[in-house]
Amino acid sequence: MTDNAEHITAWRTRRETSADRAEVHAVTAAAFERAEEADLVDALRADPGAWFPDLSYVAEAPDGTIAAYALITRCHVDGAPAAALAPVAVRPDQQRRGAGSAVVRAVLEAARARGERLVLVLGHPGYYPRFGFRPASEYGIRPGFDVPSEHLMALVLSDSLSVAPGTIRYPAAFGV
Repeated sequence: MTDNAEHITAWRTRRETSADRAEVHAVTAAAFERAEEADLVDALRADPGAWFPDLSYVAEAPDGTIAAYALITRCHVDGAPAAALAPVAVRPDQQRRGAGSAVVRAVLEAARARGERLVLVLGHPGYYPRFGFRPASEYGIRPGFDVPSEHLMALVLSDSLSVAPGTIRYPAAFGV
């Protein structure tokens, strides 16, 4: 098995509960090796215009601890509602084992079930296409800040949806 191979593990995924908050903060800070991403989650929780309590997901390690976390919040593309996937965090000792993929798939399915139509992610262009993300530029969606275009990706959750082009506007907590 290579370092990038995902181990076959049946990760238990579920919605985050209030009892998980401290552990989610710790996992996110450890994954990014800084507290800013973890603090972002806390700031998004405090923003009623951005926060979806039903789109904050964890993947549990076999011992019941949180191995991975994924969050979807509200963003907009030229005023039209969209959803932003960020952050996605995996505890360092659980990376490359499939926990991140499991939690991303779970939160995307939850977003689809709640009727979200478009999810945007600013992330690694080698990772997110496995979930169906494509360059947002293919839909005419662009960031309102300087970032390589291949890092902004979009996933249309409904085949019948036409995507309007425009500029993404993240919640204020993102600071962009």
